[in-house]
Amino acid sequence: MSFFVESFSRALELFLSADPELFAIVRTSLATSGIAVAIASVLAIPAGIVIALTPFAVKEALRHGLNALMALPTVVVGLVLYGILSRQGPLGSTNLLFTPWAIVIGQTLLVIPLLLNLIWTAVQTADPRITFTCRTLGASRSQQAIIVFHECRLAVVAATILAFGRAIGEVGVAMMLGGNIAGYTRTMTTAIALETSKGEFTLGLALGLVLLMVALLTNLALGLLGKRPE
Repeated sequence: MSFFVESFSRALELFLSADPELFAIVRTSLATSGIAVAIASVLAIPAGIVIALTPFAVKEALRHGLNALMALPTVVVGLVLYGILSRQGPLGSTNLLFTPWAIVIGQTLLVIPLLLNLIWTAVQTADPRITFTCRTLGASRSQQAIIVFHECRLAVVAATILAFGRAIGEVGVAMMLGGNIAGYTRTMTTAIALETSKGEFTLGLALGLVLLMVALLTNLALGLLGKRPE
């Protein structure tokens, strides 16, 4: 027990002293996850709205496919992308492997199915009178999508926050595609795994505290969204 208390106090001291190594890792995590979620949002939010509003034959099969992708282990995603981005792979000439952009690509692919599913569900559970009124007034497909997006905007923001939490807490893809290079691709989750395996419990615990703060802020944001009147 004394070991844990001592490690916790040292980790807190490391955090409060604004240790450069600690905050370099935090910056890398926030940057890669933020960019990944931004790219995924641009792709998944419009696609989710269009899918929800458009009837087509394989819609139910697509839903099952998205559910399967959400449950896919992250190491499998990392393994496939590693093969694609490695020197022998089809995109090996891009030299993206073991760079922050490789992590961004991996995290983007991880959160797209989550965002698609959440946006799709939000639109489907919205008031059906919205789309009925739009069609009655002769709104085009794009105009319907814009109106539905406005009505579901809080759910969209909540889905984006959840996607960010998923991205920043991911370890498999970040480890395999980033290589955990100090000062370059080391994220909070990969650093925690590395430092703990080396016996450096203090730095790992300090990074764990930062991740805990991110999780608390994420849940706080979701709680505020839930209480805010539309």
